Amino acid sequence: MQSQLGQLFFIGLSGLTLTSQEKKFIVENNIGGVVLFNRNIASVEQLHELCTEIQSLRHEMPDKAPICIAIDMEGGRIARLGVPFTIWPPLKTLGDIDSPTLSFSFAFAMGTELRAVGINLNFAPCVDVFTNPQNTIIGDRSVSTDADVVAKHATALVRGYLKAGVIPCVKHFPGHGNTLVDSHDDLPIENADLKRLDEVELLPFVRTFRSKERMMMTGHLSFPNVDPDWPVTMSEIFLKKIAREQMRYKGLIIADDLDMRALINHYGTEEIAARTLQAGADILLYCNEADSPARALADVRKALQDKRIDPAQIEASHKRMLDMKQSHLAKPDPFPLNEALHLAGCAEHQRLAQAMKIGRVPDDLKQS
Repeated sequence: MQSQLGQLFFIGLSGLTLTSQEKKFIVENNIGGVVLFNRNIASVEQLHELCTEIQSLRHEMPDKAPICIAIDMEGGRIARLGVPFTIWPPLKTLGDIDSPTLSFSFAFAMGTELRAVGINLNFAPCVDVFTNPQNTIIGDRSVSTDADVVAKHATALVRGYLKAGVIPCVKHFPGHGNTLVDSHDDLPIENADLKRLDEVELLPFVRTFRSKERMMMTGHLSFPNVDPDWPVTMSEIFLKKIAREQMRYKGLIIADDLDMRALINHYGTEEIAARTLQAGADILLYCNEADSPARALADVRKALQDKRIDPAQIEASHKRMLDMKQSHLAKPDPFPLNEALHLAGCAEHQRLAQAMKIGRVPDDLKQS
């Protein structure tokens, strides 16, 4: 059970190379994935080497399973990779142009650059419906103010990432498009009821789930008219009843960063990890605080001993994780370095990004 637990953790790294402590923690605890930020990226060569080293650790781990190497690359202001990688415009651009073929090509091109350096999971696309014009947290990260338009492009984006060999992760379930509070700072409280969510916010999730989406991220949001007791990330109503039962979602559920103030301002750190798994999440994400993963692992082990978490649920999440890795990460190592250097910011991708920026569909895509 201890090695199974580790697969359900994604952790941040401190710098441009793995420290000996990080290697030891990943290997000994059978950690399922890492997430990269600007602090981990200096050049194509350095990133390629880092991902190669991370992925090599799998051979020393109990499951021998590929390691998920994740990043936030939505386009626009949420982008961890700078020049020489292609600089992409925000998702709103895709909604304005309204060509699903272009959305697919965008995700395929971005995904190809990610996959080349060894990144195999993207915390994208953002499928929030932008229903509140004062919502600066989401803003142009959303494809559209129209749920049907968001859904149409979300499915194209998911297919594009998958075609490139990158696992997409739709976010922020059940929808962050109407909020004013940033969950990095505090817990947003929304008045929407389930009828409203079904008609608007959940629609893009429903459509992407039908296109065999394999991972979705929860938003740290509170909907008292749906669950008066718990925010979404810690809510059995949202994760088990709505996502699993009502929406028949079969893929992985990852919680957004569990050190965000939306949760730690309101709940004890010792209860957050265990409660999130108990509610039905499969993966716990810790991005920035170096001590958090070890503490959370200890908290979850104690919750299992105290029978607050059903071991069968951990086993089911572990199986979902390994099944996903087996089906999508058969060849997890980066491309050869020369190929990665060629693909990062290549002329074809630059032409596509430039066409998007001026609001048109490239001629070759019009003919496809």
